[in-house]
Amino acid sequence: MLSEANASENASEKQVALFGVSSENKYVRSNVCPNSQIMVKQSSLDLGEVETRNPSVFARHETFHPRFGWLKKGFDQASQDPQIFLDPAAAVRLGVGKNMVRSIRYWAQAFKLLQADQPTEFGRRLLSYTGWDPFLEDVASLWLLHWELLKLPCYATTWHFTFNEFKAVEFTELDLLNALEKHYQDEQGLRIASSSFQKDLRCLLKMYVEQPSKSGFTEDSIDCPFTELGLLHTAGDARIYTFRVGTKRNLPPAVVVAACLEFAAQERRGQGTIAVSRLLYEAGSPGLAFKLSESALCDAIERMAQRHDQISLSDAAGLIQFSFTADPLVLAEQILQDYY
Repeated sequence: MLSEANASENASEKQVALFGVSSENKYVRSNVCPNSQIMVKQSSLDLGEVETRNPSVFARHETFHPRFGWLKKGFDQASQDPQIFLDPAAAVRLGVGKNMVRSIRYWAQAFKLLQADQPTEFGRRLLSYTGWDPFLEDVASLWLLHWELLKLPCYATTWHFTFNEFKAVEFTELDLLNALEKHYQDEQGLRIASSSFQKDLRCLLKMYVEQPSKSGFTEDSIDCPFTELGLLHTAGDARIYTFRVGTKRNLPPAVVVAACLEFAAQERRGQGTIAVSRLLYEAGSPGLAFKLSESALCDAIERMAQRHDQISLSDAAGLIQFSFTADPLVLAEQILQDYY
């Protein structure tokens, strides 16, 4: 049997293989897909603890957005055999093309359902056969997965930038591309090919924007389940995209508040309060991930406070605060458990 240290080392090596992350303080490339552009600085990958640093991961999805059934399929197969994605017969076993095998593996890791090809605690809670929503029938689960994708550490850097750093509400694909290049190439000095940004942007827009109907059916014309969130849409001209900011009719307050608690846990420092302004506007916050207005966020908290006396909303000298009297991560899990 492997020692605990050796097991940890092997898990880290698998993570390096998929995301190109090194424990050394330097930039490295992925050794699985040399053609993809991945430049990563030192980052801890222990998902059992709150992680507040981001790796830089680009174009690892093989141009495929997560399709209906992919996350469940990848999770189930990896639960039965963690070596599934390394099996030469993986394409046959998963019933997809070779590039899609790599894409399923990437998305399952990016959504934090798997880590080093092993089921995570979150993955088991959501997708196991006794889990909250094993077949992702509740749109709340898509919102929860969207949050898991974006929360730190985020393994989809273009997604993190688009929802957290990019300030425009209405934009074109070129606007977003120029902003990405300026931020990562010019300001951070990363050697990322523009083609990698373009692949990410096209994948992101297909993932969240409902595509216009086309005559004839092709596999690429299948809409991504995340279009149900309604976060992005085309504004008249199909080349102009707009974020929908404000209340989301299919976003349960339980998911919003659980995300707030997880965000607060990142820098809790023994405190049981966090300013609502931080929950709305700080990078990595639920407000930016879900594109919420202040009224929408406060309404979600107030509705959940009626059911859970460990959370509350207060207004002191004009500063609106979200307060909690229990461990935020434990409370977040409890709120989600109660919802499902």
